[in-house]
Amino acid sequence: MLLRTDPFREFDRLSSRFFEEQAPWMPLDAYRHGDVFTLQFDIPGVDPSTIDVTVERNELKVEAERTTRWPEGAQVVMRERTVGKFVRRVFVSDNLDTENLTADYQNGVLWVRLPMREQAKPRRIEVGTQAQEQPAIEVHAS
Repeated sequence: MLLRTDPFREFDRLSSRFFEEQAPWMPLDAYRHGDVFTLQFDIPGVDPSTIDVTVERNELKVEAERTTRWPEGAQVVMRERTVGKFVRRVFVSDNLDTENLTADYQNGVLWVRLPMREQAKPRRIEVGTQAQEQPAIEVHAS
């Protein structure tokens, strides 16, 4: 049997019913490796079918939902896991190719990969070494 060790937890639970509670938070890590930016969203316990990744202009939006089901007749002793709809918005640069982004959900982590656009990738410019002929300048004496 589980016992509550925090005497204020019940107060917090009851007060959250009376006051608007913030939407569940979705922690995020982001890094660049080569020409791909990777975003990792922690959303453990969600049904993958509830995950929705959308891009509109420069905004990447991730939505997911986690629900809890209790067996019929169960007496809930403790409830700490956040349930409900998770939403996270990330603004992405014009240099990223949102048309070719990929998303995978594995072990409670949503991986979103955004490649760089070709025109945004660093490129080497060849410098010419051949001297070009200068047009002859005519000088007229008056």
